[in-house]
Amino acid sequence: MADGAITDSSARLEPAAEDFLVWLAVEKGRSANTLSAYRRDLSRYRDHLARRGRALADATADDVIAFVHVLVGEGLAPASVTRTLVAVRGLHRFLVAEELRVDDPAAEVEMPRVPRGLPKALTLDEVTGLIESVVGDDPVARRDRAILETLYGTGVRISELVGLSSGDIDLHDGLIRVLGKGSRERIVPIGRHAAAALEDWFAPGGRGAMEPARWARRDDADAVFLNQRGGRLSRQGAWGVVRRHGASVGLADRLTPHVLRHSCATHMLDHGADIRTVQELLGHASISTTQIYTFVSTERLVAVYRSAHPRATGALP
Repeated sequence: MADGAITDSSARLEPAAEDFLVWLAVEKGRSANTLSAYRRDLSRYRDHLARRGRALADATADDVIAFVHVLVGEGLAPASVTRTLVAVRGLHRFLVAEELRVDDPAAEVEMPRVPRGLPKALTLDEVTGLIESVVGDDPVARRDRAILETLYGTGVRISELVGLSSGDIDLHDGLIRVLGKGSRERIVPIGRHAAAALEDWFAPGGRGAMEPARWARRDDADAVFLNQRGGRLSRQGAWGVVRRHGASVGLADRLTPHVLRHSCATHMLDHGADIRTVQELLGHASISTTQIYTFVSTERLVAVYRSAHPRATGALP
């Protein structure tokens, strides 16, 4: 077995680490997906310490540094290494706060540098082509159009989209209620095209045609988007919808649900939206997260200027 491999990520962690995960859930409101990722990362750290004959109570800074070297040596992307180290550092801070340790061996371990990536937004023509590629009036086509229009029209995350229930949609006022990261609730406006697509999905011949004779779960009955078996559409199912239609218009290597979110934000800023408004729309806790989109828009502005202004390029006389 290679150094750093996870032997059993489902096994329980040490009691202190389990308490840390409970604290993240109860006190910090971390989502189930986030907690699952933390558990995987801390399971890997547990196995690393075990191979070095250590436990959490006596782990040293050298153990943490060696762990980072193992992750890098396995070829993990810098962002993945950073995420794992965040979990480890959070655990050790928790141990100190709970007086289970007097020192924090991870405090001085530097985070690996993560290159700042820029969102790769689609063009307006590409978005239009993607949505118009969904043809037909059958229930699946109506659902898929509503999914694409809602993702692009509101900028919601894919997990937020599939989490929508019927009570979260107000087509009369053009609003949806979204439960975002950390269980933070926000109200997001629905554009004209997204509202029309949702109305078509809710009309006879749409969602009703996918409803089963008997609901398997109450949660399925309330779901906005259904799969073809009549259950709530999963995150993976929605991903499949986006990728399938992306492939049909030649965007298979570029399109993900998050690209539609990027495109929503970038196009709004391109057309004069205030950054604070975009922050609220996307549900970013920090304005710094939204500011990356202003760089994208500025970069595009410069590119257009240089290609269009007659005195922007070329040698001076």
